[in-house]
Amino acid sequence: MPAAHRTARERARAEVTAAIKDEARTQLAKVGAEALSLRAVARQLGMVSSALYRYFPRKDDLLTALIVDAYNSLGTTAEAAAGTETHPRARWQATCHAIRAWARANPHEYSLIFGSPIPGYAAPVDTITPASRVPLALIAVVTAAVEQDLISSPHPQPALTAPLEAQAADVGARFAPGIPAPVLARLFVAWTQLFGMLSFELTGQFANSLEPADAFFGYAVDDMATFVGLH
Repeated sequence: MPAAHRTARERARAEVTAAIKDEARTQLAKVGAEALSLRAVARQLGMVSSALYRYFPRKDDLLTALIVDAYNSLGTTAEAAAGTETHPRARWQATCHAIRAWARANPHEYSLIFGSPIPGYAAPVDTITPASRVPLALIAVVTAAVEQDLISSPHPQPALTAPLEAQAADVGARFAPGIPAPVLARLFVAWTQLFGMLSFELTGQFANSLEPADAFFGYAVDDMATFVGLH
């Protein structure tokens, strides 16, 4: 609903909801998701706990809201970066670098969605669509390359096993009907490598070796594009 058409009560609720989530993100940076406390958030905002519960009845509800926001923020970033280029390989590179920039700017939100599972928390179906935005953005880049005949096998690849071929065919039928199964399997590898590198960087695993990781990341992104088959 456009802000101009909101009632005063709706605007006030939206403002309080935003303030609660902002304070929760501050606490994520300090204590992590497991120790996040609705009472502590309420205390920092000068609210009584019972008032905050009208916005988020349970800690899990607040966590879900933060997770959805993080996925959507990252998804918007990836989609916008992909739209800045027309050539598939350049789109791939721009998208990967934008994802890294978001992760470095939002390390605690990154950890919330790609870090260790939160004990006792089970993500609801509300998170599925936001979580799909980044992989779908990468799929869109590869789909465009297939449509423009700008993709090929970079070198002989091992044959797909029957289980993997079935999985790739299933994903392809639902989300990437134009991408051949072997290309889609290579995209899966590149997708996991991308986020593996980001997790290594954000948790200090490159210290005393590839830090700062700019040169390595640029090399890896270019290598992944070749591996996927982007010209």
